[in-house]
Amino acid sequence: MLATDLTVVIMAGGRSSRMGVDKSFVPYLGRPLINHVLERVADLGRDTIVITNRPEDYAHLGLPMFEDVYRDMGPLGGFHAALTYAATPYVLIVACDMPWLQRALLERQIGLRHTADIVVPRWNKFPEPMHAVYSQTCLPHITANLEAGLLKLVAFYGRVTVRYLDQEEICRFDPEGRSFRNINTLEDLVS
Repeated sequence: MLATDLTVVIMAGGRSSRMGVDKSFVPYLGRPLINHVLERVADLGRDTIVITNRPEDYAHLGLPMFEDVYRDMGPLGGFHAALTYAATPYVLIVACDMPWLQRALLERQIGLRHTADIVVPRWNKFPEPMHAVYSQTCLPHITANLEAGLLKLVAFYGRVTVRYLDQEEICRFDPEGRSFRNINTLEDLVS
């Protein structure tokens, strides 16, 4: 599945404070975490970009990289950069430390992109904003929240149309919800 109106965005801007080292490069099954993510999202969109404030660390990937416009604003600043620099009307945002992404679930979300401004899974009643498809219509709302200092990722959801994939629908593709598990400690890799 190749969505020519979608850019795949890998968020690699976190501080990795709990891990102590850059999570992107922590080895899992002999390869860095980010390589597992790249494999899972390969050819889903027209482009794949990395949002990072340390582009020199990711140069070896050979992908376009962009830094936050709004610095030190957490993941919402990365969302803003993703939508600002994407050359397509939609972006799929995933984190660099999500090695168990399920391609079929991502394809389902991408297939629904024209039905809402955001297509996001909701696991255990909570949205998974780092595993979602966003349209460019979200950008002004994200910008407004950044300028107001409202950094909660889902704070702007009420001002756009959101298509939630609830647990029953998600379970067809990922019965245990492993897609949404990110790696914060080395123990997370074995659980």
